[in-house]
Amino acid sequence: MKSFQPHSQSVLREWVYRTAIFVTTVAIIVYFLPHEGKFNYQFDINKPWKYGLLQASFDFPIYKSDERIQQEQDSILRLYAPYFTHDAAIETEMLKKFEKDYNEQLKQIIPSPAYQHHIERLLRLVYQEGLISPTDFNQLQQDSLRQLRIVEHNTSRLQDLQDVNTYKQAYEQLINADTIHYSRRLLQLCNLHTYLQPNLVYDTKKSESAKKDLLESISWANGFVMNGQKIIDRGEIVDELTYNILRSLEKESNRRGETVTERRLTLAGQSLFVVLFIGVFFIYLELFRSDYYQKRGSVTLLLSLMLLFSVLSSLIVEHALMSIYIVPFAMLPLIIRIFLDSRTAFMAHVITVLLCSITLRSPHEFILLQLVAGMAAIFSLRELSQRSQLLRSALLVTVAYSLLYLAIDLIHVSEVEQLTTYMYINFIINGILLLFAYPLLFILEKTFGFTSNVTLVELSNINTRLMRQMSEEAPGTFQHSLQLANLTAAAANSIGANSQLVRTGAMYHDIGKMMNPAFFTENQSGFNPHDQLSYQQSAQVVISHVTDGLRLAEKHNLPQVIKDFIRTHHGCGLTKFFYISYKNEHPDEEVDTSLFRYPGPNPFTKEQAILMMADAVEAASRSLHEYTEESISQLVEKLIDSQVNEGYFKECPITFRDIATVKSVFKEKLKTMYHTRISYPELKK
Repeated sequence: MKSFQPHSQSVLREWVYRTAIFVTTVAIIVYFLPHEGKFNYQFDINKPWKYGLLQASFDFPIYKSDERIQQEQDSILRLYAPYFTHDAAIETEMLKKFEKDYNEQLKQIIPSPAYQHHIERLLRLVYQEGLISPTDFNQLQQDSLRQLRIVEHNTSRLQDLQDVNTYKQAYEQLINADTIHYSRRLLQLCNLHTYLQPNLVYDTKKSESAKKDLLESISWANGFVMNGQKIIDRGEIVDELTYNILRSLEKESNRRGETVTERRLTLAGQSLFVVLFIGVFFIYLELFRSDYYQKRGSVTLLLSLMLLFSVLSSLIVEHALMSIYIVPFAMLPLIIRIFLDSRTAFMAHVITVLLCSITLRSPHEFILLQLVAGMAAIFSLRELSQRSQLLRSALLVTVAYSLLYLAIDLIHVSEVEQLTTYMYINFIINGILLLFAYPLLFILEKTFGFTSNVTLVELSNINTRLMRQMSEEAPGTFQHSLQLANLTAAAANSIGANSQLVRTGAMYHDIGKMMNPAFFTENQSGFNPHDQLSYQQSAQVVISHVTDGLRLAEKHNLPQVIKDFIRTHHGCGLTKFFYISYKNEHPDEEVDTSLFRYPGPNPFTKEQAILMMADAVEAASRSLHEYTEESISQLVEKLIDSQVNEGYFKECPITFRDIATVKSVFKEKLKTMYHTRISYPELKK
């Protein structure tokens, strides 16, 4: 019972984890889905209707086009005259001010009373005609208004704008009215502009009310559509009348919105839809990729990408930000293919496309285009190791989009002129955005703990700092690593393993030997420091290259997968040379094997198993006295069979058939590496 309890607790925690991420994923997707039914058909005038039969679900008017409404508004506003109130108090105030100034100051400039009466008469005339402010006058001219209504004593009169005085006109009238009898120079000295103040005040309330009455007299509709009336059917051309009806239906649908009951039903349907498809994806993971649950980063990456594209498509459709076909959906299967596998990439892409299709009015075309583009992305990119591969994938995805859309478009048009061209611009933008998957890979690697082939290729470059250091400090180990990289890559290709991964792992598996390079035979030149040490001490020095390698890997921020190669390339095996030598010298003594055993663990991937086999075979092949087909074959069989018998590959998903294939590759490669060369004859004198 005690042994069962921890197991049951781990199972319970696993189910809680899966339930939590399932509910969270569903909740986020449903939250961002548009919950209001909106008119989101896509149509254009003189183009065929791409959807099914459309009937009116309620009565609505056929609204006039915006251009028609604007024309009618401009036409009727020509009759509009703004209201201005005539303020009689301004005239009285200015005349009193002039009389006062004349008695105090101006009498000295114009002593004749005739000037006083002349100026007062002109001021009364100006204020009777009306004096308007420059701001109001400029606004009336800008609005192309020719008349205004002047309200005085609760009555209004219509007056032309040209008959209303401005500051400039009033002042010129004061000094130029009668230059024969009155000196213009003397009038200018009186500063008559100080007695000019607008007495026509704009009446906002009456003016806006008058404008509103005029605009409301315009009819916004020129027809009516009854509930159940047919609007258009698939394949019919959208003419001008039908276009106006569709626009009217769109405007009325957005205005009406949905009732509370309709919203609840919509939410229930969307929730059930999302639950079904996310559930299907979780079932797929359980049946075919259950190991991803142990790698939490894998599940998190999958759900994060699916959430990202689902939420993004919902926001784009709800707010009409841009065309949904600009979004590079093919980026999702591309990234998953690079980090995980093709089957999961296709399954995640299908589920995501179906989830996004719920936001569209016509999802069939969207689903077809995205599925074909996703397959093109998956099949065009097996392993990403060069930027040019991503460029090729983006080009193939764009071509796949364009060809399929052209095929669909040709089916629904009757003339070539009716083909839709703007969609191809969307596909080109989509392909350009797909190129941003390259920098995104680096972010995802650091976030979720993955290692892409691009990173592995960069690490396997012999010009990196760590590789240059190893070539200088441990040249024999460096050459051994290069030989091993070629050997393991060939073996990995033969059994369908990741050749780039095992090649990079082989380059770094012995970096710990740089700490004590002279203690390893490939770096020695005559002197062997082990001669001065006991077997236990020598074994510990050799074993330490694993722990030293891990410390160097940590210091240089090498990925976890490379650290795993360092830890597992000797597994939990013994340093047999020192162990057997010590055992032979002390046959009756009980030997503590932990002093001679590597820390492990044993290999747990195919690539790690290949490296362990290749490391043993390549190192031992250097000690052969002669390189014949028989000696090489016997060496390979003996070493690998002993590793199998000692159980190094029990936790590794490698089959006996794979091991047999790897043996054959090793034999062929070693024969090529150690083949005898012909001796060149010397020239006889």
